[in-house]
Amino acid sequence: MGIDIRNRIARRAAQEINDGMIVNLGIGIPSLVPNHLPDGINVMIHAENGIIGIGPSPGKGKEDENLCNAAGYPVTTVSGSSYFDSSIAFGMIRRGYIDITILGSLQVSEKGDLANWIVPGKRVPGMGGAMELAQKAKKVIVLMNHLDKHGNSKIVKECTLPLTSKNCVDLIITDMAVIKVMEDGLHLLEVMSPFTVEDILTNTSAELKWDKTITQLS
Repeated sequence: MGIDIRNRIARRAAQEINDGMIVNLGIGIPSLVPNHLPDGINVMIHAENGIIGIGPSPGKGKEDENLCNAAGYPVTTVSGSSYFDSSIAFGMIRRGYIDITILGSLQVSEKGDLANWIVPGKRVPGMGGAMELAQKAKKVIVLMNHLDKHGNSKIVKECTLPLTSKNCVDLIITDMAVIKVMEDGLHLLEVMSPFTVEDILTNTSAELKWDKTITQLS
């Protein structure tokens, strides 16, 4: 996935964030979200490695080797930011202080089950804070490719990969579409240009509901 597409997904996710929120960002595409927040919005970005108040990515040559997000990438901070150890960072998550968490994923089921931490047989560093975030954040947004590298849908009827958490995802934003998880299933809300509704239906393994109010995004 090219950087332009990744930024388009991150830009759409930033629209879900309101003034005054505390937001946790996963690695990958979610880490680009701060670059697309509008000027003047007061948001505190939280990371499990012990920082709250992350700002946009620093310009080249302006990185601080001691200042990074949970993925280890350099970040800036905003006014009022603070630092703490991981126990405090996870305490914030477990007490339900996170308004939105924005995560990457390998699969999402039509019930909102999340599988985002391991492909069996491949070495990974661990689940990190994904399980706590998926259960305790007030809203869970997933950003990912619509298809995997083999061309298979990552939005599925039932997850075949080990689950991170059940019934937790609220919104899915991919390079093709924006899909809301509701009690009666998945609702297609927006279609990313140049794709069509037919493209989305053809490339989604799970059943989708939609109506004439679907928005076409450029």
